[in-house]
Amino acid sequence: MVKPLFDPQQLPIDGIAGEPAVALERLAPAWLRERFAAPPAEWMAEERERVIPGRDDRAPTPASVLVPLVLRPSGLTVLLTQRTAHLTDHAGQVSFPGGRAEDYDADAIDTALRETEEEIGLARSHVDVLGMLPNYLTGTGYCVTPVVALVQPPFEVAADPDEVAAIFEVPLAFLMDGANHQRLSVDLPGGRRSFYAMPYEGYYIWGATAGMLRNLFHFLRAE
Repeated sequence: MVKPLFDPQQLPIDGIAGEPAVALERLAPAWLRERFAAPPAEWMAEERERVIPGRDDRAPTPASVLVPLVLRPSGLTVLLTQRTAHLTDHAGQVSFPGGRAEDYDADAIDTALRETEEEIGLARSHVDVLGMLPNYLTGTGYCVTPVVALVQPPFEVAADPDEVAAIFEVPLAFLMDGANHQRLSVDLPGGRRSFYAMPYEGYYIWGATAGMLRNLFHFLRAE
């Protein structure tokens, strides 16, 4: 297993991003459908992550994740997982359900839906895909396509114990508020790495997952 190069929770916070929260009316299913159907002409995505030394000499591995927005009476939530501690990449980290693409997948959406079914048992019949965010290149050498979808309760989930240690939900409004986006940085052998973190009730959301959430944040705020 590849051990983490650092513990992000032990790092000092450089600052808070601090942008105003996405307006609540933009976090409604109907508005989200319209935004993905007619995306803004220009908006700025986050920069790619700095590749870990030793992985920058190979082509990125295609992968997809599902960004599941659960339709709850109190408002949309984001369904997330915490990975098991023994995995090779991103062990113990909070992530979206998903994984690497296979040759038999029809497309990036198919990859995200298949991996989600395998990891947490969420049936496709509950998932209504809205669209995709720009590919996100991770420091561990993956080119990830985030597939954003609405998820209709009631549904059942069951974690694959080999990959998923926990399944939980976070209010979308919390994640779409720049006041909850911490900026951190660390010096690594390949240079300084900067990233975001969004701690929530004992869960530490950071790295690629936080980066993709930042892209959703930018996408929804854009005029």
